[in-house]
Amino acid sequence: MNTAQDPSSTRVQRAWDVLGGVLDPEVPALSLCDLGIVRDVREAHEADDALEVVLTPTYSGCPATEVIERSVVEALDGAGLGPVKLRLQRAPAWTTDWISAEGRRKLREYGIAPPTPVEPGAAVPIRLVTRRKVAVACPRCGSLHTEQLSAFGATACKSLHRCLDCREPFEHFKPI
Repeated sequence: MNTAQDPSSTRVQRAWDVLGGVLDPEVPALSLCDLGIVRDVREAHEADDALEVVLTPTYSGCPATEVIERSVVEALDGAGLGPVKLRLQRAPAWTTDWISAEGRRKLREYGIAPPTPVEPGAAVPIRLVTRRKVAVACPRCGSLHTEQLSAFGATACKSLHRCLDCREPFEHFKPI
């Protein structure tokens, strides 16, 4: 039995460790791995010995995509793991179900209500016009006595809410 560790798997694991510290530019409480944006890290198996990182943006028009790409390359190059090749994979589309349990905890601690899981096959439409009450737990006091103030928060992937008990405003990461 060969107990020697494959150097490429060590490099890949080191890359995952580094990427676990690369923060999302729009929600800096979460890493790209917490959000599920980093889909895969693997050896590219090409002559240039590149490390391939597969990224899925939260939505196809995400304005932070270029910043995310640059952050990934800089972090891996800075850790001596380059060269790096990036591949954007838009299918399957990113979903909030890809946010890790740790990421959901970090969102709550940051003051953003995490999205609820989406059941397979159950589409969740994003409503752009109607204003409706949503039972979203306040990340500060836990109350479900909240209301939606706006379909959009600081970014298109979040909505603005207010807790009617502690009176604090907060954002909710929309489930998609």
